[in-house]
Amino acid sequence: MKREFILLCYLYLVKLSTTSEKMMVTKNTIRVVFTGVMLIGQLIAQGQTEKQYTINEIPDLLYVKEGSVQCDSLQRLNLVLPQDLNNHPLLIWIGGGAWSYGDRNVEMDLARNLSKRGIGVASVGHRLSPAVWRDSSLHTGIQHPKHMEDVATAVKWIYENAPNYGYDTSKLFIGGFSSGAHLAALAVMDSTYLLRHGLSPHIFKGVIPISGTYDLPNYRHTLKNGSRPELAELHVDAVFGGAPQDLIDASPIHYLENLSVPMLLMCDNDLYNYTRLFEDRIRETNFRNVRVVYAYNRSHGGLWRDISRASHSTYRNVIISFVKDPSKL
Repeated sequence: MKREFILLCYLYLVKLSTTSEKMMVTKNTIRVVFTGVMLIGQLIAQGQTEKQYTINEIPDLLYVKEGSVQCDSLQRLNLVLPQDLNNHPLLIWIGGGAWSYGDRNVEMDLARNLSKRGIGVASVGHRLSPAVWRDSSLHTGIQHPKHMEDVATAVKWIYENAPNYGYDTSKLFIGGFSSGAHLAALAVMDSTYLLRHGLSPHIFKGVIPISGTYDLPNYRHTLKNGSRPELAELHVDAVFGGAPQDLIDASPIHYLENLSVPMLLMCDNDLYNYTRLFEDRIRETNFRNVRVVYAYNRSHGGLWRDISRASHSTYRNVIISFVKDPSKL
């Protein structure tokens, strides 16, 4: 815990120094440092002092119309809600899995840990793409934009069914890990999908993309020139199609002019380059309502396990603080 405390203090200072001119070591700087240390200390302590709620789990809720289900086990969501708490926030969560082998049920540890702290979670499943590069049996599936169409349909269901479950539609957040981070970011930056359901990205109070990739042409190029160049076709093209414009159309980084929803952008050490590219491009815009946390001491899987399963997770506390008040973090 002490190691993470020091790390996050450092990250807080890096964020401060990169949002303004380079700071001089003055009395004012010392006050800023002290404020940063106090803030992170509060985040660490908060998980041990806040009320813990009993939770209610409602699994396997169908979010598409009966009869239109193409894969019955996937186009469903699980709700995990704090009991005896009305009008609580709800995080719409999209798990990772390279758009090809995600499972909403694998995300339940995170959902439970957030719900115990007063934040409802909808763990959303979606149809999947082929992934023969990982498992030869995964040779069939869908392509983009079908994943996004499922996410948008789930958001509509969640929005319309709020009265039945007690969460507050004025406190909706969307987030995801890895491929889910990409889908969450795209949902708030390309309004096409929600508009088809009569909704707008402005229904969200915040977006939480964690350890994703947001510039798909760059992602494909990196894989093509990496240790497994076959992934450019077997993975990226299988998910998004082989045309360059397909990758551009599916990339959140190409919709930065639409970014208006407060963002908590987080990343592990393995996916640093992809997130840093996204962060740098955001900084070129006038949008400033974004917080960035890099977990340099966590691998891709390590960060997911930390926020999902750790008994005390500093990074999970950052998520909770953002959802409870995105203006303060």
